[in-house]
Amino acid sequence: MKSKTAVLVEPKKFEIREYEIPEIGDDEMLVKVESCGICGTDGHEYMRDPFGLCPVVLGHEGTGEIVKIGKNVKRDFSGKPVKLGDKIVTCIIPCGECEVCKMSPSRTNLCQNCGIYGLMPDDDIHLNGYFGEYIVIRKNSTFFNVSDLSLDMRILVEPAAVAVHAVERAKTTGLLKFDTGVLVQGTGPIGLLVISVLRAMGIENITAVDGNDSRLEIAKNMGASKTFNFTKYPDFQSLLKEVKDSTKGGAGADFVFQCTGSAKAAANAWKYVKRGGGMCEVGFFMDGGECSINHHFDICNKEISLVGSWVYTPQDYPTTFDYLKRAVGIGLPIEGLVTHKFPLEKVSEALETNVSMKGIKIALVM
Repeated sequence: MKSKTAVLVEPKKFEIREYEIPEIGDDEMLVKVESCGICGTDGHEYMRDPFGLCPVVLGHEGTGEIVKIGKNVKRDFSGKPVKLGDKIVTCIIPCGECEVCKMSPSRTNLCQNCGIYGLMPDDDIHLNGYFGEYIVIRKNSTFFNVSDLSLDMRILVEPAAVAVHAVERAKTTGLLKFDTGVLVQGTGPIGLLVISVLRAMGIENITAVDGNDSRLEIAKNMGASKTFNFTKYPDFQSLLKEVKDSTKGGAGADFVFQCTGSAKAAANAWKYVKRGGGMCEVGFFMDGGECSINHHFDICNKEISLVGSWVYTPQDYPTTFDYLKRAVGIGLPIEGLVTHKFPLEKVSEALETNVSMKGIKIALVM
């Protein structure tokens, strides 16, 4: 039995290869892939292989059906029973040996040797990412039974977990309350999901800043009450003045989520924060370059609270499932974020659609 798989052999070049499906061990599963979302990280890898992974089977926003299951695999990470035919999503693969894994098991997103399906070097198994018909789920993987979620909701679980983790990090500052004025910079998939998480938890005063009118319109549908297109201002100071004038007392945002991968935008984000406010940086999952800030005016004089956010923990996933159900329950069009679907054979077209920023969430459907 073989699996048809899309292999990125060099930047901007996929080959559709067939690999023999290996025998499944007692602690492993074989999953028939149903679909996989395409992440901005996939786009970076496709364009220039910054992680040096080629040849690689990409795809970490995937979901599928268990078709073979080892005798020792009885429950998912949350304790929910699993069996043949169940639908799953995967989280990270902690090494279990580093200082973080041993001393901070609730923060395994910081594992020094963390594995993520779709971003793993090729080996003799080959089926290490969701850009293929099958994927082998290895021992010690964190995974979840999501048979009660629709396909499009399952496609969104991984990026939604990124947004949930960012909001959970922001909550540690004590600044997120019902009346908090929040600004979200960047309305790509992560920014839009952050907006919807905030709205689902009861925050109504949400401002979105982006350069794309269609994405800003979606931001309104996700819960933003005000939007600003930065391309329609002669300079940043003009934009900053209008944004601040729209806040309570003209002081600035109580809290800012920086969700772009632009160093210039990241430098601007500090300016939106009011004195005593806070910021969560969630836009950089690879090196996007350096930016300049003024430590006196941007940090010390304002006495702001800053948190960074790095992917997610397995513990964030159950929260994410509840958030997705809550978002649907209050009428947010979450599933509409999946805007394009391509068959595996059109993987290059799917990646080109992603990097050209057409649509919101692009997905492969097997």
